[in-house]
Amino acid sequence: MTVVVEDIATALGQDPPAPGTTQYDQWTMWINDASMLINAEATRRGVDPTALDPTVVDYVTREAVVAQVRRPDDATSVEIAVDDGREARRYSSSRGRVAILPEWWELLFPTAPKSGKAYAVDTVAQRAVVHADVCSANQYANVPYWYAGFCTCGADIAGYPLYETEGS
Repeated sequence: MTVVVEDIATALGQDPPAPGTTQYDQWTMWINDASMLINAEATRRGVDPTALDPTVVDYVTREAVVAQVRRPDDATSVEIAVDDGREARRYSSSRGRVAILPEWWELLFPTAPKSGKAYAVDTVAQRAVVHADVCSANQYANVPYWYAGFCTCGADIAGYPLYETEGS
């Protein structure tokens, strides 16, 4: 299925413009522009454009054109005054051309989920920890951890005794 002017009108909740009118031709051109952008990005990524999910392509095309119809130019405010009549329109940010949002690109070309944690580098080296003989970790080694499993010599930080050394 390809997007047609009637799909854009349905998405906007209005009647489609009559064929041959400037608005009809404009919407058709914007549909073609969105399709061209998708095909160009697929080619750039080395993906066959015909291999893309047609439902997703139609959705992205339709949404890009609907956004363009709602905000056709990059003007932030337009005011028209004729005699005593006045009309003012305010547009939110627009690029002034058909644009495809990053989340739509992600729908078209999904990337593998990132597998990582907050810290990718382990900040604690994995090595054997040797506690000083007078360290509380050695004194209560056979007692459950919740009772006295803390270290007083600093070996849990450095891997060797920092504070309590033999003979001190």
